[in-house]
Amino acid sequence: MQPIDIEALCAQRGLRITDQRRVIARVLSESRDHPDVESLHERAAAIDPRISIATVYRTVRLFEEAGILDRHDFGDGRARYEAAPEAHHDHLIDVETGKVMEFVDPELEALQRRIAEKLGYRLVDHRMELFGVRLGRED
Repeated sequence: MQPIDIEALCAQRGLRITDQRRVIARVLSESRDHPDVESLHERAAAIDPRISIATVYRTVRLFEEAGILDRHDFGDGRARYEAAPEAHHDHLIDVETGKVMEFVDPELEALQRRIAEKLGYRLVDHRMELFGVRLGRED
C-alpha cells in the first residue's frame, strides 16, 4: 500500500498541527506496520523526548475522530492503527507472530457484494480480518 501523508490530511481537514502532532503524524505516515499507542509513543519519543504517552493517546483519538486513522483490533488485546486508506484492503493476521498482511482480492470483493445482494442489500462498506497460521509449520 502507498504511504499516506497524515500531516497533509490534517491540513485538509483543518486540524491544528502542533510540533508534537507533526512528529506523531510523521511516525504514523512512515509506519509500515499497524502500531499500537505504546509503539507510536516509543517511536515519537525517539524523535522528540518531550512527547508523553498522554499526548499520543489524545492525538490518535483526534486523528481517528477526523477520519484520518482507522483503529483495528487484531485479537492481541491492543488497539492498532493505520492511516485511513484511500483504497479498500483487508487484513490477514498471523496469530503466532502477530504479523499483519494487507491484501485485496477482487474475487472476494465480488463474492461479498453478491452475498449482500442475495440477502437484499447493497454493500456500502465492510471490514475483513482473517486470522491464520502459516502452512507447513511443525507443531
